[in-house]
Amino acid sequence: MGTHGKGSRGKRSPASYVSTVSMVVFVAFCVLGVWMLASSSIVPTSHSQPTAAARLSTSRSFLKDPPPRFEDHLLAEEDGWQRWCWCKLSNIKRSSSRGRRSSQKREEEEEQEVEIQQQESKENPNLDGGVDEESRKQVDLEDQSSQQQQEEEQTGDESGNQEQSQQQQQQQQREDEQVGAGSENQEQSQQQQQEEGDGNQDDGSQAQSEQQEGNNEEQQQQEQQEQQEQQEQQADSGENDTASQQQVEENSSNGANDETRQQNEGDEKQLSDPNVGESIADGDRLEVSNDSDGNKRPWATQADQSDNEKERRKEEEADEQGKSQSNEGSEDVQNLLGYEWELCNVTAGPDYIPCLDNTKVIKKLHSLRHYEHRERHCPEEPPTCLVPLPNGYRRPIEWPKSRDKIWYNNIPHTKLVEVKGHQNWVKVAGEYLTFPGGGTQFIHGALHYIDFIQQSVHDIAWGKRTRVILDVGCGVASFGGYLFERNVLAMSFAPKDEHEAQVQFALERGIPAISAVMGTQRLQFPGRVFDLVHCARCRVPWHADGGTLLLELNRVLRPGGYFVWSATPVYQKLKEDAEIWKAMTSLTISMCWDLVTIKKDKLNGVAAAIYRKPVSNECYENRKHHNPPMCNEDDDPNAAWYIPLKACMHRVPVDASERGSKWPEQWPRRAASAPYWLNNSQVGVYGRPAPDDFRSDYEHWKRVVTKSYLNGLGVDWSKVRNVMDMRAVYGGFAAALKDLNLWVMNVVNIDAPDTLPIIYERGLLGIYHDWCESFSTYPRTYDLLHADHLFSQLKERCNIVPVMAEIDRIVRPGGKLIVRDETGIASEIENVLKSMHWEIRLTFSKNQEGILCAEKTEWRPEKYAASS
Repeated sequence: MGTHGKGSRGKRSPASYVSTVSMVVFVAFCVLGVWMLASSSIVPTSHSQPTAAARLSTSRSFLKDPPPRFEDHLLAEEDGWQRWCWCKLSNIKRSSSRGRRSSQKREEEEEQEVEIQQQESKENPNLDGGVDEESRKQVDLEDQSSQQQQEEEQTGDESGNQEQSQQQQQQQQREDEQVGAGSENQEQSQQQQQEEGDGNQDDGSQAQSEQQEGNNEEQQQQEQQEQQEQQEQQADSGENDTASQQQVEENSSNGANDETRQQNEGDEKQLSDPNVGESIADGDRLEVSNDSDGNKRPWATQADQSDNEKERRKEEEADEQGKSQSNEGSEDVQNLLGYEWELCNVTAGPDYIPCLDNTKVIKKLHSLRHYEHRERHCPEEPPTCLVPLPNGYRRPIEWPKSRDKIWYNNIPHTKLVEVKGHQNWVKVAGEYLTFPGGGTQFIHGALHYIDFIQQSVHDIAWGKRTRVILDVGCGVASFGGYLFERNVLAMSFAPKDEHEAQVQFALERGIPAISAVMGTQRLQFPGRVFDLVHCARCRVPWHADGGTLLLELNRVLRPGGYFVWSATPVYQKLKEDAEIWKAMTSLTISMCWDLVTIKKDKLNGVAAAIYRKPVSNECYENRKHHNPPMCNEDDDPNAAWYIPLKACMHRVPVDASERGSKWPEQWPRRAASAPYWLNNSQVGVYGRPAPDDFRSDYEHWKRVVTKSYLNGLGVDWSKVRNVMDMRAVYGGFAAALKDLNLWVMNVVNIDAPDTLPIIYERGLLGIYHDWCESFSTYPRTYDLLHADHLFSQLKERCNIVPVMAEIDRIVRPGGKLIVRDETGIASEIENVLKSMHWEIRLTFSKNQEGILCAEKTEWRPEKYAASS
């Protein structure tokens, strides 16, 4: 009975056997297909893994939001994250396209990937925020259906495996009869085991061929679906790659900045001051208001004022000069670390001033009668070369010793020694040039002469009523140098002429001065700002050309201010002097200037005539002869950028709210007080009512200077004397430094709100300038330059590289540059400075704001530029 049953079972028909195997194989392929569809989200399904919705959410969040970074040193970890992400994607593609691993290996890999995802989800709990609700529902349905199918198929697999074990015993008996077919079937079954992992072996070539056809069709459909899903994943990963790359670029500068800061901590212990960060964050509020309503702006820009004045006068040529460099744009300085700097190949050599040494233009001038050749003639292309150092150059002597002596090799010029040595201007003493403190009109010292003027007119009141003055034809500026002892700031100027290097001597001594001339154009100052104007044998023909040059002094002199004229026509009776005195007397009377006194200095054997400008228009209205004439009502006295001189006078402001109708407060109160003519109806530069804007700016800079600059930048302020604020607004930076033993040249850019009158009102110095051109100073004349959000605005109008070359020209070796600007701009400036071999002493960034402090070295290129 048992034998019969066993034998009848072994004689089962081949068709029935094949159908059973086919059914099992078909069910297995169905399981494989469902598994592959479910795994296309990113990870193969597993009993221990999260739901499909969670898997999809996690994968897409990874692609769009890389792990957060809290420190710059994590930048390297992000790079590793990108590589891991792309490797993971490629593994998914390979597993989806092949599906040929054994079940044991597949389960091990699934568990590893699940562990990785679970670990990452713990570190990043918000990774599922990138999937919409509809996608979640759809994936949940797919997950439920796949689980149901898996349960049914597992039940079928158990019954199929029992029959399979019996079939294998019969197949072993038939292997000898089917050697060729059996070996072929064995290879196919082994291949099938590797692909399916279900342990089944086929018994017939017919069943295998049917199975392969079905498998091929299903694989084609699956491959099409996988390609579509891969395209979607690549699109998501592309967005992620772009975003992560931007984050890498943003953090790379921060990482470099941190590295630089760490390298300098050993030399500069003060660089770790946390107040640096506070000052930067505080600077975020100091962005210029973008209010386009011109009626709300209390001040026009100097460019607007000058352009309007030029248009009114129809001086098209002068207008074009002011715009010659405005549309050049800015070059990309990404690769400037490899920029090949060259030495300037010019006849001026180490004393090169580009806008005053433009020999090409000077040779083409039609007239030199009005000193046109001493005026500014900037090259069409700003130079990008570096000025060489004089042989034997040494770091300058510190103030106050520098007022009395400087290194000879720094300015090796002796012409003034030969011409003016007997007047105690300058002498040679070994390796020094010494300055006894004398001048043509004060041979026995400037201090005695200064006190002589005070005694002549007590109302002058040095350092109280009189704070900012203009010294015309200053020589070596000893007058201005000794006025510091009376708390007076003197803007000294003289031309670059046969009196060799006189302004260069002044700046090397630590005295404010610029190279300028009274020629055919207005001085670069606003109207009605100087408390006093001084001329001691300044060699200016005041009476010539209808008094045009004296009328220019009248423009910049404050109503009620004094003009001190110490010259031979005042006290000598020679024919030429007598004629000049007569002409000057007639001119000053017609200008309504009051001759207050003529006093003689017995010690020096000279005399001075002191005039006072009127404080009302009464005299102007009662003149019998209206010569010189009054200026037109629309003639702007503040327009000063390349504006030709005109022989006329502006009316005196009489309204109590107008600037110039009252005298400023006494020094030092005027430094901290908002000018009386600022009112709450005016909108300040930063968007507040003008008086509040002024006070807020001052408080801001006092806080930044105290908490950051004085202690946090590694600057030895005892060695800082000549300072320039390259983008002054209200002069708050200079006012915050007023108690230090230094002076600040406040530069108001011509395209910025015209706040220079405010700077003078508070007792500080300043000048208009366009940084697309060279500044009117000698090389190596400033100890520190300060640029607050200058380059981000300047870059829209001109090339940054020539500006950096100009900064290198102005700053002394050992001098500093402080830059506060957008992080990207600060990084560009850092690259340029490195290419010029400046030492980066500090870099710091916070809230997209960066600060940079660098020091100029004595490095110079070895190669000269081609002669132009």
